[in-house]
Amino acid sequence: MRGEDERPAAMWTYIRLEERVPQDHPLRAIRRVTDRALSELDPVFERMYKRTGRPSIPPEWLLRALVLQLLYSIRSERLLMERLDSDLLFRWFVGLDIDTPIWDPSTFSQNRDKLVKSEVARRFLAAVVAQATEAGLASDEHFSVDGTLIQAWASQGSFRPQGEKTRAGAAGSEGDFKGARRRNDTHQSTTDPDARLYRKGPGHEARMAYVGNVLLEHRSGLAVGGCVEIASGTAERDAALRLLGPPPKGKHRRRRRRTLGADKAYDSADFVAACRARGVTPHVCQNTTRRRSAVDGRTTRHPGYAVSQNARRIGEGVNGWLKSTGLQRQTHLRGRARVDWLFTFALAVYDLVRLRRLLGGAA
Repeated sequence: MRGEDERPAAMWTYIRLEERVPQDHPLRAIRRVTDRALSELDPVFERMYKRTGRPSIPPEWLLRALVLQLLYSIRSERLLMERLDSDLLFRWFVGLDIDTPIWDPSTFSQNRDKLVKSEVARRFLAAVVAQATEAGLASDEHFSVDGTLIQAWASQGSFRPQGEKTRAGAAGSEGDFKGARRRNDTHQSTTDPDARLYRKGPGHEARMAYVGNVLLEHRSGLAVGGCVEIASGTAERDAALRLLGPPPKGKHRRRRRRTLGADKAYDSADFVAACRARGVTPHVCQNTTRRRSAVDGRTTRHPGYAVSQNARRIGEGVNGWLKSTGLQRQTHLRGRARVDWLFTFALAVYDLVRLRRLLGGAA
């Protein structure tokens, strides 16, 4: 017997929102890790807000919503709020009841500077990695580093000579630059001054971009660190040393040396020497094209060198996820600090996806 196509007119429901989410839904495992990481940041949130005044949107709600935005590749906060208003699964993950009104999309912009200043993204990533370390899923000895270009939220036409006074939006302000010689030391973007004109190599077009860098451990392929640098020829190597930390001194030297896998872009004498000064063995892919590699047989003769070269390819998969799913192909923020914040937070979301299976298997 065919059912009638009628719109239900019931005004009340007696089913809790918790019961509408299947027990085996992937977001349940992700939320457990997310909630535990956010609980570690509670002292940070207390310092971010004043004790008096009108209550704000809880930062935990904002961060859980951003996790969903990156997981589901929702390209704007406005679309995210539309989805949050109508999707019960999203409401459950963020922590909203069915009747709780959503907030204005501008709330993200109003709170972003607070989150950036307090380094919430880096602390959140560290809290997620700490859970993996506690479960024995993360290595503290073997790592890889890789960089990727992030297209800036700035057009080619905004790359103008420094000091040029052109009214924004005026006719000719995005003038024809074809045939003109443009350099980063003489030109600057009028919309994002931190962005630089950069190309990956010969034959590639130059774009306004940043360089995102990822530090991964080899045991489970988790991102344990990340940062965004101003695009330059040495940005990837400078970022790798920054992620490794300063050289240890005296009694703080490690007994067992760490290893760092990397591609040919890191094969330079300065970088190899800086790694060894930090107690890190540089398992860098040799670049012998019309030059002599800085990595010699002292490193390549060990079996671990081949293992690191094979494991470092995990970084390519991470960068692929960041660009295809994590909204990092082209950032929608301006300024290195904000781009760095979102990139680091996206790495934490990538780890959440990985830990959903890893922690389930460990249990």
